[in-house]
Amino acid sequence: MATYASRPALGVKVRGVATTRFAVPLGLALLAALSLLLRVGEMGIGFWIDEGLSVGIADRPLTDIPGVMRQDGSPPLYYVLLHGWMRIAGNSEPGARTLSLLFATLAIPVSFWAAQALFGRRAGWIAAVLAATNPFMTQYAQEARMYALVALLGTIACACLARALIASTSERERRSWAIGSAVALAAMFYTHNWCLFFAMAWGATWLVLLWRADAATRPTLLRAGLIAFGGAILLWLPWVPTFVYQVAHTGAPWSQSPSVSALLGVPGQLLGTVAQGVLALTAGAGVGALLTRGEQARARVALILLAVGAATVLIAWLVSQASPAWANRYLAVGLGPLLLAASGGLAYAGRLGLAGLLIVALMGIGDGAPSQKSNVRDVAQAITPSLSRGDLVVSTQPEQVPVLHHYLPDGLRFATLTGVTRDLGVTDWRDGTQRLDHVSASRDLGPLLDRLPVGKRLVLISPIFNDLRQWRAPWTERIRIHSYEWDQYLSNDDRFMITATEPPPPVTEPGPIPLEATVYVKTRR
Repeated sequence: MATYASRPALGVKVRGVATTRFAVPLGLALLAALSLLLRVGEMGIGFWIDEGLSVGIADRPLTDIPGVMRQDGSPPLYYVLLHGWMRIAGNSEPGARTLSLLFATLAIPVSFWAAQALFGRRAGWIAAVLAATNPFMTQYAQEARMYALVALLGTIACACLARALIASTSERERRSWAIGSAVALAAMFYTHNWCLFFAMAWGATWLVLLWRADAATRPTLLRAGLIAFGGAILLWLPWVPTFVYQVAHTGAPWSQSPSVSALLGVPGQLLGTVAQGVLALTAGAGVGALLTRGEQARARVALILLAVGAATVLIAWLVSQASPAWANRYLAVGLGPLLLAASGGLAYAGRLGLAGLLIVALMGIGDGAPSQKSNVRDVAQAITPSLSRGDLVVSTQPEQVPVLHHYLPDGLRFATLTGVTRDLGVTDWRDGTQRLDHVSASRDLGPLLDRLPVGKRLVLISPIFNDLRQWRAPWTERIRIHSYEWDQYLSNDDRFMITATEPPPPVTEPGPIPLEATVYVKTRR
């Protein structure tokens, strides 16, 4: 009788395990499919400046990439991965961007895993939904840059660090998570320099936790932190000499010091303007419920993740006051901790949390990526029929050369304000502002005009300065001044005649980061 009764029970248990085993992959697959529907609509639009740099840097021998980063100022990991990816997918717009799409899609199961490890299964599903519909990820899943990878690695690092420093109970468990933390942090360091601010925020958190720990816990917590942060630094050491060189010679001269409003607008940039308020209300209610129910451990993890995300951005903002290097796309480093903190709060907010999740997801679904990032492709396609091998392209904005080279035909020669450009796949930012201080049209443009054979064409490509507020940084202000100088100098040279201007004037709606190309032909010596 006992044996007979146990068989149905065993069958129910097996079916339950099987259902769970298939439910998770199926649910995550459905969310991945939803994210793909949201994140492929703008895969074919033209590259902008930074994407041209990505393709230009990655499309060279693999062993050359670390060395060329001394000119660019970034770490090499993303470009190394893109190099391999383009061997398979090509260097077209969709081909190069699908690597970011892959990272954004992987962020869905990774978010599920991370939130489940910290807050339980319900939080895992909430985190997966947030990752699948987040508008910031939707935009950068369709851009050939490293920001989707930064967000993915940040999520992994948060889970490992939180388990190593906060949520683990045994020394063995802390050690395992700490090793994972070291690898994740090191990968972040090799992906983007702002990840150092993320590590600083977690390092400060570790020191506070050490200070508040009891005598029994402190030695274990100390060892876990040393493994996590010390291991990451050890893995990063081979790159440190290059990083130090980059700090001294590259930087971000195109950036201005961010305002207080830029700092306050960060949650809206990462989560959506209205969604940030919804998440603050509903996730905050969930954290309050945890505290009321006496589950201080999980509430503590959620609050620490929120603090880490805020501290990461605050450190970046403060550093950018002294050495400007602020861009909204760099905020990817703070997305992981904020989404995980929100998932932990929403999971314990009951029906309010589910309502908040639904609102945020629907708003994210309706918030897509830009439909245009630059007019370079359109301009290049318009002037290409008039160009032939040996013609000269002069870009007064040096960082546009890689993307111009990508779209213009082979056989052209390129020059910028500082002279002829040999490596067309990268911008040399080393001491860039100082070099622009020593250029002049008569000394740098004049010889190029003199050497151009009669009958050949020269294309002068300059930004369209429709919003002067974007041209006040040290680098961009010099670009604006020299662009006017170069244009006037060439207009005064009666050996050259204008044959075309693209886009044709008047340009009433130039779009984002617009360029104007003026095609000249040399009529006599």
